[in-house]
Amino acid sequence: MSGIAILCSGQGNQSATMFDLVASEPAAAPVFAFAAGALGGRDPRDLALQRGAMIHRNDVAQVLCCTAALAVWAVIGSSAPRPLTIAGYSAGEVPAWALAGIMDASSAFDLVARRAVLMDEATHEPSGLAAIVGLPRDVVDELCCAHGLDVAIVNGPLHLIVGGRAAALQRALADATARGATRATMLPIHVASHTSVLKAASDRFGRLANKAVADAPLPSDVRLVSGIDGMAVRSLADGLVKLAAQISTTIDWAACMDACRASRPGRVLELGPGNALSRMMAEFEPGISARSAADFHSVAGLRRWIEAAP
Repeated sequence: MSGIAILCSGQGNQSATMFDLVASEPAAAPVFAFAAGALGGRDPRDLALQRGAMIHRNDVAQVLCCTAALAVWAVIGSSAPRPLTIAGYSAGEVPAWALAGIMDASSAFDLVARRAVLMDEATHEPSGLAAIVGLPRDVVDELCCAHGLDVAIVNGPLHLIVGGRAAALQRALADATARGATRATMLPIHVASHTSVLKAASDRFGRLANKAVADAPLPSDVRLVSGIDGMAVRSLADGLVKLAAQISTTIDWAACMDACRASRPGRVLELGPGNALSRMMAEFEPGISARSAADFHSVAGLRRWIEAAP
């Protein structure tokens, strides 16, 4: 084993404590400043402390998740052993590109903010995402067909996220429970991310992303994983196509975890609010130590854990 794998969280687990680890770290100050610019001058640390519905609003949530990843990385990135494998979950894929060195923090926040606006503009009725756990893919596909939904994210063979209109999601969840789902619940996300209803947002975002990183080199010591299929980004042009497509295309997170496992990292570190990705990775591959930055109470403790990677 060598190096480390980084997982950048998507939205859904924002909380009042999400910036506690690095809120006062000087190295993170520029990241918080860029985030404030993307939030209309509002400091992301102050917004997080407000709790409530605001931090789950799409245009705020995506910026907060980007901030969580880039702020921690600004503080501990130099401690991470190379090579790096980096994967971003949903909205976390844009900051993953920044961690890989393909874009700077300013560009990442600009793209994240514009991504959220485009997704909101393409959403014409109450929509969202829901988790269905305990049913196989073919049954969930039947539910989606019956209720006009799409499979948005594949976390595992029995752990799927579906998206579409809010009313249809509620009916599908009742149906899923009746069919034996062990968990069927709405998520605090109010757009139908990674579904076909956002195709126009994908197209418009693709043009923006191409302008932002048109000539950026791919770093040699980083393996950047594409969210929709778990494949390494070998070509900037192809990677940008997939980065835009994931807004309206199913994310295969199980394939991303498999790609991380295949790179045989000494550690897997989740950057972002909560620890959902590190918990999934620990279940997927118990032989690799997986933690979230949110698990640590001090930067020194996080650094020690990273530097102890085999």
